[in-house]
Amino acid sequence: MTADDQELLVDGTPVARYVLAPDLDATHGPRPYLHPVRTLAGTRVTDALPADHVWHLGASLAVQDVNGTNLWGGRTYVRDLGYTWRADHGRIVHTGWNHRSTDRLDHLLHWCDPTGAVLLTERRTLTATAVPEQADVPGPDSAWSPASGRAGAWRLDVDSVLTAPADRDVVLGSPATNGRPGGAGYGGFFWRAVAGEPPEVFTATRVGEETVNGCADPWLAMTGRSPEGGAYTLVFSGLGAGDRWFVRTTMYPGVCVAFAFARTATIPAGTSRRNHHRVVTADGILTVDTAAALADLR
Repeated sequence: MTADDQELLVDGTPVARYVLAPDLDATHGPRPYLHPVRTLAGTRVTDALPADHVWHLGASLAVQDVNGTNLWGGRTYVRDLGYTWRADHGRIVHTGWNHRSTDRLDHLLHWCDPTGAVLLTERRTLTATAVPEQADVPGPDSAWSPASGRAGAWRLDVDSVLTAPADRDVVLGSPATNGRPGGAGYGGFFWRAVAGEPPEVFTATRVGEETVNGCADPWLAMTGRSPEGGAYTLVFSGLGAGDRWFVRTTMYPGVCVAFAFARTATIPAGTSRRNHHRVVTADGILTVDTAAALADLR
């Protein structure tokens, strides 16, 4: 850890490192991110700077097109040209703390264009809590049950308020809104998972990348095994109005709450977009019923 990094704990167990000010090339879309994120048993469930997409940074908020600025990293998708390297990379920077503790981080950020001009301001809160053992979750696969021998489950809540300047609208876009086919509407709250082999992904009614990608089901689960061997389940919820799930399992393991999956999303001048994302991280491979119950916990 660097002096700027923060650590989230659940009942004294380290579960995530928050890299606040990464020293990265502009083409990587520098931004705060969570990595490594781990289950309570210590299984790693995020990847950062992977060789296939070096701008994937654990769990982070990033959008490829913010009024023409690439805050995602990598090449920019340009209509009729495809992916192109452009000098359009901005960065998301921490500007001040509201609160810091081992289970809650609350801070202010600026989303900046390549010149440093502020495109959006953000207030972001990260909260880590244990999933209670008495939670009413069906089935013998309940990861936190004493009978299971598993370490348990914990929940990450990410609250983000993005505010546009008083004098202009801010338009959020994606490769899909800029003309790329194939459901590539990524950009938003993105989790680059880690898996020794392609993971499984499902909702209450869908199974597999082809049917889950682009859907608006209330929750989504990914199950996999880390390269070190530990099994895990991630249960995502928190789509906003107009959001869709962007999912990859074969090319790489990743889940995104996509803000502009098929059409652009506008934050009108002087107004805010409020996002609440939730991820339950559990040891073991959980069933659909258990994942659904986890997604429904309040």
